[in-house]
Amino acid sequence: MASASAATATDIPKYRVVSRFAPSPKPGMPGPFAGKAVRVHSEKSVDSATDRVDEGTVAEMLSRGMRSLTGAKNERDAWANFFDATDIVGIKVNCSGAPKIYSARQVVGGIVSNLIALGIPARNIYIYERFQDQLSSVRYDRSVPAGINIIAAETTRGSSASYDPNTYVETNFFGEDDTRSNMIRLVTERFTKIINVPNMKDHAAAGVTGCLKNIAYGNFSNVARSHNREKTNTLSFIGTLAAVEPLRSRTVLQIMDGLCGVWHGGPFSEDPKFRFYPKTIVFGTDPVAIDRLLLDVIETKRKAEGALSIWDRSMDNVKPRRLDPHFGSFIREPGHIEYASHLGLGVYDLKQIAVTNIEV
Repeated sequence: MASASAATATDIPKYRVVSRFAPSPKPGMPGPFAGKAVRVHSEKSVDSATDRVDEGTVAEMLSRGMRSLTGAKNERDAWANFFDATDIVGIKVNCSGAPKIYSARQVVGGIVSNLIALGIPARNIYIYERFQDQLSSVRYDRSVPAGINIIAAETTRGSSASYDPNTYVETNFFGEDDTRSNMIRLVTERFTKIINVPNMKDHAAAGVTGCLKNIAYGNFSNVARSHNREKTNTLSFIGTLAAVEPLRSRTVLQIMDGLCGVWHGGPFSEDPKFRFYPKTIVFGTDPVAIDRLLLDVIETKRKAEGALSIWDRSMDNVKPRRLDPHFGSFIREPGHIEYASHLGLGVYDLKQIAVTNIEV
C-alpha cells in the first residue's frame, strides 16, 4: 500500500491559513474517542432491490452505535456526551450523489430526533450542504419536524455571500485567478457543534470520499480548483481544510452512512451498477480512523469487481473515461487520510484503531 509520507516537500503546495479562531482545549477532531470506531450492520436496514430504507432498523442502529461509542446506558446520555440544550448544531450531509445516493433521510431524521430529545429547539438545528440543487433534491423536510433549518451555502453555483471572507485557505495550485477557499459562514458565525454525516464512496481524485473530504470540501468555497488534468492536490488540501479553526474544534461527531455506497464513479452516482450496499453505519469522533476503514471497504469491493486499485499511480491507466472502472480520471490520492493523521486529525495505523462490530 502506498504511503502519504512518500510525498516530498516540493510536492506539497504552500498554504496560507487565515482564521481568527483559536483551537479549543479539546478539539472535536479527533475528539474523545481517537482511534475508535463502532460499526453497526443490519441486513434489514435497506432493501437493495428497491433502495427502501427501514426507519425502525436505522433508529436501532443509531441507538446501539451511540451507546457503544460512549459507553452510555441509554440514548439520551449517549447524545448528551456531545450536546446540550444550549447548542446550535449543524448536520453536514453529503448530497453530491443525489438523488440516488446521499446521507439517508432516515439517518438524518434519527439524528435530529435525538437532538430534539435533549431539548435543542428545532430552530437551532441546521441540515446543510454547499449546493442548493443537490440539497433540494433529497427533500429532508419530509423526514424532520417543522422548524428545522435546511440550508445550502450556494443557492446558485459560485455565489459567495454565505462564505466568511475572513476565514480562508489561500494557495495557488495551477495559476488560477481565485486562490482562496473560504469557510461557510454558518460554521464561523452560528454553529457551536457539527455532526458530519458522509457516505461510503469511491472518489476519482481522492480515492475515497468519507469523513475528511465531506467535512473539508463540503465547508469551503472554490475547492474544485485543486484538480487539473491528471493532477489533484487532494493529498494535502483535504487535511489542510479540515484542520482550519473553528471547523476542527466544532466537528464533534462522525456518523458515516454506509447503508448504500458507490464503488466507482464517485462522488456521483449516475450508473446503478456502481452502487453497492454495505448496510452499515459507522460511529466515532476520529475522521481519520473511520476513513482508514473506508479505504479497505472500497478497495476490497473494487478488487472483487476487477476495477483499478485506488492506489494505482500509473499514467498508463489515466484516461478520460470516468465511468470505466479499469481507468482513472486522475492519479488518485487515497494517501490524504494518512496525511491528515500527520496534522493531528486522527489515528491512521490499523493496529492502533479499536473497532467494535455490532449486528442488529
